[in-house]
Amino acid sequence: MRLFRSREVIGIAAETLDFALEAAAETHPNEYMGLLRGEDATRLGLDRDGLVVTDVLVIPGTVSDPYSATVRNDLVPNDFRAVGSIHSHPNGVLRPSDADLDTFGSGTAHIIMGHPYGPNDWETFDQSGDPRDLPVIDVDLPDPESFFDFTQEDIDAELDR
Repeated sequence: MRLFRSREVIGIAAETLDFALEAAAETHPNEYMGLLRGEDATRLGLDRDGLVVTDVLVIPGTVSDPYSATVRNDLVPNDFRAVGSIHSHPNGVLRPSDADLDTFGSGTAHIIMGHPYGPNDWETFDQSGDPRDLPVIDVDLPDPESFFDFTQEDIDAELDR
């Protein structure tokens, strides 16, 4: 096993994309916005290097309307698993605006979802706003309940490191 693994984003989990499309539809006619987080592909049972988008992190205090969504930068966590952003365009246009391009600085996968938020109503872009390929990958995601599956002893052990 190599010491360092690739940080390349190789795909998005089907369940994660479905979640984001549903959230965008529920938020319509306002924009929906979140940050993308990735998991090492090998931890998801894939036999290849790279990261798979597995989570959409919604930042508290995000304000949206039909024309934009604004994230409070002071509430964005310093997250080593962050790989990009995701947001909706209620008008259905699947191209980044100039304002979108200004937010594409961090990460390498930026997804725009357009109304009516069907399985093909999304596109992925790189930091420059150029389209990029992001395959949908069918993987089993970890149970979200396991995130909270810890004891006080686990916390103490982590703090003692």
